[in-house]
Amino acid sequence: MNVRRSLLGLLWCLGSVGFAGLGHDHGDTGRSLWTTGMEWPAVQDGLEVLILQNYNTRLVVLSTAILGLASGLVGSFLLLRKRSLMGDALSHACLPGIALFFMVMVSFGGEGKSLMGLLFGGTVTGVLGVAMVMGIRNTTKIKDDTAMGIVLSVFFGLGIAVLGMVQSMPEASAAGLESFIYGKAASIVMQDFLLIASVALVVVICTLSLMKEFTVLCFDEGYISAIGWPARVIDIVMLILVTAVTVIGLQAVGLILIIAFLITPAAAARFWTNDLRTMLWLAGAIGGISGWFGSSVSALMPRLPAGAVIVLVAAVLFLFSMFFGNARGVLLRFRAHRHLHRKVGRQHLLRAMYEVLERLSDTPEGTLPRNVRVPIKDVHHKRSWSHARLQRLIAQAKREDHIEVFPKKIRLTESGFGEAARITRNHRLWETYLITHADVAPQHVDRDADRVEHVLGPELVGKLEEKLAADGHPLVSIPSPHLIATGRG
Repeated sequence: MNVRRSLLGLLWCLGSVGFAGLGHDHGDTGRSLWTTGMEWPAVQDGLEVLILQNYNTRLVVLSTAILGLASGLVGSFLLLRKRSLMGDALSHACLPGIALFFMVMVSFGGEGKSLMGLLFGGTVTGVLGVAMVMGIRNTTKIKDDTAMGIVLSVFFGLGIAVLGMVQSMPEASAAGLESFIYGKAASIVMQDFLLIASVALVVVICTLSLMKEFTVLCFDEGYISAIGWPARVIDIVMLILVTAVTVIGLQAVGLILIIAFLITPAAAARFWTNDLRTMLWLAGAIGGISGWFGSSVSALMPRLPAGAVIVLVAAVLFLFSMFFGNARGVLLRFRAHRHLHRKVGRQHLLRAMYEVLERLSDTPEGTLPRNVRVPIKDVHHKRSWSHARLQRLIAQAKREDHIEVFPKKIRLTESGFGEAARITRNHRLWETYLITHADVAPQHVDRDADRVEHVLGPELVGKLEEKLAADGHPLVSIPSPHLIATGRG
């Protein structure tokens, strides 16, 4: 008991100390965690950012928006080329070049922080990294993703090692070089803006001018070589454009996050359209909006780094596109799947009723009575439905005016009878074709026909009729061919 009391007392003391520590800062009494949080901007600050009144904010917002536009355009072809990791490998390969050229500039008596010199160094090692990826891919059996992973890790490790050497140089201040890893958009000045804008303009013009060549390269690399175009040269030009965007984006979003700026807008645009031109403009717009809005939020909340916020905004736009995109969105595909599921169920119900009518009627085929009430239990036995599933299908067919419902029985309406006859005839057309031309066993033909009959259009039905009529099969009235073949018809 004494031990238990001692333990409880010790826990009470620790808890008291812990809560006291949370409530008071050691250096500034009276400040708690609640008072050291994010400060929300005033309305006036928001208006100033919105109209780009501040000079530095204007440079940062316009630079990141222009960079986003260029990244979205060239990133679209990178995505379609299935080389999404190439931008990541390229950006990581830039780090040792930045550090090495800093050392070179300092050795020649310069300050070492010239942006043009640093970006030139990053370009050199970035191109070297891409060349190594292509060399590994072309001379070995290693796949693209493996080669990019090797180059990415090796060059990034080399860059970190060189940065460590730079930090120990007594005659130079290397403070700020690590901003190329995470990005520091707030440090953009007019010279940087002009550099970003000019390079982005060149990238956009080249991308649009070579859109036809890039498109063929992305979708059919073999064809572009067959018609005599220099496929390798076009591929290299595309990678040069990716390199240019990556290098000028290092200061804004950093080498770690630049891959998201290249790929996320293009992936988001893919959900909205199947047309390449529309996808390019959408990707550029999404990239530009991400850069504009992300840097604006960062300007309002200085504790939030611009690169991270830009990527988060792009991710939000991607998630919105993924769910609500009108070409490949999740909700669109869900609605299409649900519609097809209902269509298949309705067609199975109507065909089951038609087949029950054939069994119950003594009239010749093709003259079945339309006003016969079919017992629900007989329809239930035709398919492996649950009772609840059958009731939902009956309710759906009733809403569509295909059947009439009576106690324990249902009856086809005039429109429902015509639809049931059409569905049954198409099903048996396909069964006949599978048995006579595809060598499908009669015992399995009903199951195989169920998989494709629901997508038979008028044109395909006409071709089936022509094919079977040419082979001497009567098509005016088609009995179930697999039942005849098995002797059960």
